[in-house]
Amino acid sequence: MYVNAVKPILDFILSLIGLVLLSPIFIVLLILLSIANKGNPFFFQQRPGKNEKVFKVIKFKTMTDFRDDDNNLLPDKDRLTTIGKFVRKTSLDEIPQLINVLKGDMSLIGPRPLLIPYLSLYSKEQKRRHNLKPGITGWAQINGRNTISWTQKLKFDVWYVDNVSFILDVKIIFKTILKVIKSEDINTVGMATTEPFNGKN
Repeated sequence: MYVNAVKPILDFILSLIGLVLLSPIFIVLLILLSIANKGNPFFFQQRPGKNEKVFKVIKFKTMTDFRDDDNNLLPDKDRLTTIGKFVRKTSLDEIPQLINVLKGDMSLIGPRPLLIPYLSLYSKEQKRRHNLKPGITGWAQINGRNTISWTQKLKFDVWYVDNVSFILDVKIIFKTILKVIKSEDINTVGMATTEPFNGKN
């Protein structure tokens, strides 16, 4: 009952409140990122959601589209803007995903929506992470986030699917807030972005 009835209602109400309360920050970041990126402040990408149904995730854009002389994108670390580093470090790039929650594509809490190419790399057990809506934060995010292996991260995702409850969600919310305040587990050491999943790591 919680997953199918209570959780969606809480998602809608809390994400709406969150957008209203965070609207001043939202507007400031909108302006600063528009300047830093010389255009679009948002990052849109198709991701698989519940039952692997594809939707378009929305985030604040932290990297430019700068390319080299051969028209190839520069390395992530060279495209990450100064404001982008701050936005990513404080997890403010996730704010627009509250819109995804309002639309019903995501939940506040659940396995993070990953890349479409990963779908063919998951084991049968790992695929069960898609039995729930993806979340802005989740069990893996408060237990290591980008500093743990993909294998462990996906195990945490499946564990959450099997143990989801109101009490667990409350626990995840409070621990997420602490993680954000401390700026913990943002990226793997020496990398601007997380190492891609290859089905083995």
